[in-house]
Amino acid sequence: MALTLAPLTIGPITVTPPVVLAPMAGVTNAAFRRLCRAYGAGLYVSEMVSARALCEGNERTSTMVSFAPDEELRSLQLYGVDPHWVSEAIRRVVDLGVDHIDLNAGCPSPKVTRRGGGGALPAHYVLFGEIVAAAVKAAGDVPVTVKMRTGIDADNLTFVEAARAAASAGAAAVALHARTVEQLYSGRADWSAIARLKESVDVPVLGNGDIWAAPDALRMMAETGCDGVVVGRGCLGKPWLFRDLADAFAGRPVQGPPTVGEVAAVMAQHARLLVEHKGDEGFAVRDFRKHTGWYLTGYPVGGAMRRSLAMVGSLAELDELLGQLDPSAALAPGAEHLPRGHLQGPRPVSLPEGWMQTRDDPRPPTGADRAFCG
Repeated sequence: MALTLAPLTIGPITVTPPVVLAPMAGVTNAAFRRLCRAYGAGLYVSEMVSARALCEGNERTSTMVSFAPDEELRSLQLYGVDPHWVSEAIRRVVDLGVDHIDLNAGCPSPKVTRRGGGGALPAHYVLFGEIVAAAVKAAGDVPVTVKMRTGIDADNLTFVEAARAAASAGAAAVALHARTVEQLYSGRADWSAIARLKESVDVPVLGNGDIWAAPDALRMMAETGCDGVVVGRGCLGKPWLFRDLADAFAGRPVQGPPTVGEVAAVMAQHARLLVEHKGDEGFAVRDFRKHTGWYLTGYPVGGAMRRSLAMVGSLAELDELLGQLDPSAALAPGAEHLPRGHLQGPRPVSLPEGWMQTRDDPRPPTGADRAFCG
């Protein structure tokens, strides 16, 4: 598919190819971002960080706000439901040298939405606009973007109204995961919503949802006219997707899927990067367990081996198990689009009491930010 692709411009930042790594809790830490960057250029965003927890010096949050020495473009996603704490957190991370800030307005987790945050926030359009405006003011020359979903559910779509409010408040770009909060990760992403959003705002629009392989990204851009793509679950256990995207956007042939031997080498590298990042081999290897199934999705690896890898406890044990795999084994035909990561949904959305009846109330829910300081 031939496309004329312009670089993605977000304020003073130019991203070529126009590819963004979506923040994913427990995944997009400095180690995983470093691994992905080795395959191709792009904008690699951190895990979601709580604004209030950051301001109060929460130890776990402080660890999350860390970047590799070679991470030239430092991108951070921030969560908050109070303009005061959002602006205070942004002032702090700007002083630390962050180059880009993304505001989370799309997380579907009940512990977030039931307090008015994440995907619930755009429904309160006045508060949402004030948060974006406070963020932009505090960030100064650092560009602020917003990631959102299409709405609470099919009867409460908010994305056009929210994106216009964000653009009016100074957001440099908006990203749309083309599912509702109620959908979670079920069904198909509605790419027509991305096309509609592109026609509705003057800032760059990024599309997100169901990009499992490089051709999906080209097709999304051709069908919607979006300015770039956001890759989430598609890169889980598949960091070489960013190489494939770079090749596809440059008009080069996309390489075939790696063999099991090649995948095993990447798994070993990923685990070691996590050990380096976390400074504790046992903790890092346990954290790596969830990645093993993603890496081997679609490959002819037996259930017993998968279970053993999911219980691995050291680098030596990981190496031993990986050495038992057939290095020449290939990805099953048609397995390129097998989903990875979350598959839940649909599920009713947890919201603060009376949330949809008080949409013009600019006040943050009582205690909403404090709940994320532990």
